[in-house]
Amino acid sequence: MLFLIASVAVFLIVDGVLGKGKNEEQTVSTVPVIDEAFSLIQKRGVYPVKSEKLVEGALRGMADVIGDPYSTYLTGEEAAAHRESLAGERIGIGAEITRTNGKFVIVAPVKSSPAEKAGLRPYDELVRIDGERLEGDTLKEVVGRIRGKKGTTVAMTIFRPDLGEHLELTVTREVISMITVASDIIERDERKVGYISITTFGEETAKEWQNETDKLLKKGAEALIIDVRGNPGGYLHSVGEIAGSLLVEDTVFAFMQDAKGIMTPLVVEKSEKRVFDEKLKKIPIVLLQDKGSASASEVLSGAMKDLKRGYITGTTSFGKGTVQETMDISNGGEMKLSTAKWLTPKETWIHGKGVQADLLVEQSGLFEEHIRLVSEEFKEGDFNDDVAYGQRLLIGLGYSLGREDGYFDKGTKKAIKEFQSDSKAETSGVMDRDFFKALKDEVEKYRNDIDNDAQLQMAIGYIHHVISK
Repeated sequence: MLFLIASVAVFLIVDGVLGKGKNEEQTVSTVPVIDEAFSLIQKRGVYPVKSEKLVEGALRGMADVIGDPYSTYLTGEEAAAHRESLAGERIGIGAEITRTNGKFVIVAPVKSSPAEKAGLRPYDELVRIDGERLEGDTLKEVVGRIRGKKGTTVAMTIFRPDLGEHLELTVTREVISMITVASDIIERDERKVGYISITTFGEETAKEWQNETDKLLKKGAEALIIDVRGNPGGYLHSVGEIAGSLLVEDTVFAFMQDAKGIMTPLVVEKSEKRVFDEKLKKIPIVLLQDKGSASASEVLSGAMKDLKRGYITGTTSFGKGTVQETMDISNGGEMKLSTAKWLTPKETWIHGKGVQADLLVEQSGLFEEHIRLVSEEFKEGDFNDDVAYGQRLLIGLGYSLGREDGYFDKGTKKAIKEFQSDSKAETSGVMDRDFFKALKDEVEKYRNDIDNDAQLQMAIGYIHHVISK
């Protein structure tokens, strides 16, 4: 998503600001019908609701009725979490948590993180946080309870399946850096190609982009492959700086169109904060995208394509062509509202259509599958979604099953035994925790091997052809 920050007042005011005396009718707006509904719910409703909740419900309802999935009301707490998701760092313990079969399980602690230092391990099951059990909590709520102020501690009761016992751990919250840009050199036939991925366009992305591109050019990169697959977007100023490092100054890289239809060009300007290597404006570029590349990612790919600055490989992007302003309102919340369309340099609105790839390359299903932990056990005759998940992964790895509908038949059992034999595990023929862990490890190994990444291989082949001319 793209964000322009502003502030504005709205006519709905939190309880008491426009209120009258204790014995008089309370008003919460300048629109009579809203006051009528508010009064009826407060006086006649059998279910008591706090007045601030009613106001928040009205605010949320106004945003929802627009029918735009990108326009929404955020409470103060939701707004803070939203800003944190794009910040350069966040405070926490540094561990990935998932929910499986009703249990909250540690997927992995980040290396050298507070979680790792405190002794958390993969497959640890969270039972209590600060002495309170987690029954009924959502994953979002559990993560919210774990986060807190820097330097404070969180007490965790975990169950460790390997030991079959509960453990008490105390973790100190620290600043966890959020890295959005990573790079590497890919060498092929004595030619060097710089590979650089951007996971989101956050506050520090342009700075990270400068650092990583400087490294790649110093290592002799002759071209760049920019990977924005799965990148949902982010800040407009961030993608503007990156586009500016690749395009000639004064180039229009996009247009903004307001509600009245007035078009404003977004022009590449010299960065006041950073000095990018001038080689970036000349070297060949291939941009990798997929259906998960949205908004700010599409601003970049649309500019690269329309201006013929780069070649687009992968699949058609998501198709989000609107810009949201996040505006403060007086109750501490925020209204995120679509206030403009953005168009490519050729004035194309890609909303609902996406940016088409110059070279369409479909990816193996293993790259799109969400890899998760499964702790349950399944045997022949069982029928379950987790069985279907295991079947899909086995098929992706090349094993013949004949089905992926979640029914555990003889063919599934045979494929499991073949996989267990290949991975040098005990051939039990059942889907248990050890099987799913070995399967997860094998899929991650498959995905980490760039030779299996069909889209990346196509990008490498194309860019190598260009620089070898």
